[in-house]
Amino acid sequence: MTRRIAYQGEPGANSHQVCMEHYPDWEAVPCASFEDVFAAVESGGADLAMIPIDNSIAGRVADIHHFLPDSGLHIVAEHFLRIRFCLMGVPGTTMDTIKTVHSHVHALGQCRRIIREHGFKPVIAGDTAGAAREVAEFADVTQAAISPPLAAEIYGLEVLAEDVEDEDHNTTRFVVLSPELVEAPSGNGPVVTSFIFNVRNLPAALYKALGGFATNGVNMTKLESYMVGGEFTATQFLAEVDGHPDDVGVKNALEELAFFTTDIKVLGVYRADPFRAEVSR
Repeated sequence: MTRRIAYQGEPGANSHQVCMEHYPDWEAVPCASFEDVFAAVESGGADLAMIPIDNSIAGRVADIHHFLPDSGLHIVAEHFLRIRFCLMGVPGTTMDTIKTVHSHVHALGQCRRIIREHGFKPVIAGDTAGAAREVAEFADVTQAAISPPLAAEIYGLEVLAEDVEDEDHNTTRFVVLSPELVEAPSGNGPVVTSFIFNVRNLPAALYKALGGFATNGVNMTKLESYMVGGEFTATQFLAEVDGHPDDVGVKNALEELAFFTTDIKVLGVYRADPFRAEVSR
């Protein structure tokens, strides 16, 4: 029986690409929204979910922090994908025939140079791969799409220009979510621990809560705050550290964190993607 992994977007999206790279024998299931992705795994319609969580240019991916804490899903892996965009059109399209270019608003913003140089009119689409599908349906040589290379293969478009993104470091970090908590073993390579917590409404509570990570030599790689319950005094934090909860330093830091916080919840303990080591050199 083929296992299934859900992702947000249409076939040919970057999320589809990363599913194919790391789960080639699985059925990749496209979903219209992030909410649908979470629902697919929670209901058993898919075994895992592939979710983008950070981008090196755009920052954190909106909405994920709303779904993740209460979803009951766990982070079991992470993958980094170098984001590459191509300019593509139906057969017969040339740079001279193009008048409008379609893509997601973030992709258009990340490919301003080629749009400006050629005087294309940008048109916002709901999804990068969806833009390619729409251009294929238009069958109009004046319409082009900025989409991942995979979309050109799927929708029968010709690539007119490769790597049209302005920054060559454009990278998205994806996390794999599972209904089962599967922790990476301790002492068998670099590990990341993701967790959420609420800070007590006390003076210097956050400073004191995080002090244990510094004194125990634990490297914190992510700390993001979110308002919860519509209250300005109730703040939830999503944090990530290098190390395993069984490591002495991480264990002591989490114990100290508990004195100044409430509702600590470990979201996942998983192997660090080798990309982390590459970029830190």
